[in-house]
Amino acid sequence: MTVYFIGAGPGAADLITVRGARTLAACGVCLYAGSLVPRELLAECPPDARLVDTAQLDIDQITAELLAAHEAGQDVARLHSGDPSVFSAVNEQMRRLDEAGVPYEVVPGVPAFAAAAAALKRELTVPTVGQTVILTRIAQRATAMPEGEDLATLGRSGALIVLHLAARYVDRVVAELLPHYGADCPAAVVALASRPDELILRGTLDDIAEQVKAAGVIRTAVIMVGRTLGAEQFRDSHLYSPHRERHVC
Repeated sequence: MTVYFIGAGPGAADLITVRGARTLAACGVCLYAGSLVPRELLAECPPDARLVDTAQLDIDQITAELLAAHEAGQDVARLHSGDPSVFSAVNEQMRRLDEAGVPYEVVPGVPAFAAAAAALKRELTVPTVGQTVILTRIAQRATAMPEGEDLATLGRSGALIVLHLAARYVDRVVAELLPHYGADCPAAVVALASRPDELILRGTLDDIAEQVKAAGVIRTAVIMVGRTLGAEQFRDSHLYSPHRERHVC
């Protein structure tokens, strides 16, 4: 049978894709991270589905659950928050499934940074202001960052930076970006994007750290820093320009 890695979206149960919900409804086993995936999504599972909260399981225990379901002839939904392509830790699961000869598919989901941008009501790419978005994190207790991917290096680009898993270290984020972006650079933090208790903080590099600490935000948040967050005066996109040459096929 097949393992389906499904992007559950950023938090709101109705932000799972139609394909994701349909796949979930067809699987006899569902593995989900109880600390990140909304419980309401589990209502999409078949009434007799086996539900496994992986919050306290290690990679070997998770793999054992996937293999057991496969051997029992059951399709498995492996729910991951956001989108599986970004900071989801699906690679190590896929590697083990490859070794075991178990087929799998990936169903994309709405990533956290997209939900955060929607909450801010901002397009992250703005003509003549910024056309590049960097998705990254910082190394702390987790895996070290590869050489050249530290904030001091990435910050030299001046591009919009979106940081996952970094709210707890906001002082360090500000200190490393300040020399490249300046104290007046727009910054925002969105915690629990798309959920009922969503929290939005807006400011600059000069004051965003204090806002984050005052609000008690330490997890389930993205930090955004870049000029496009505050862009008001910019040229209209060429995409819809009345002067753009259009071809009729």
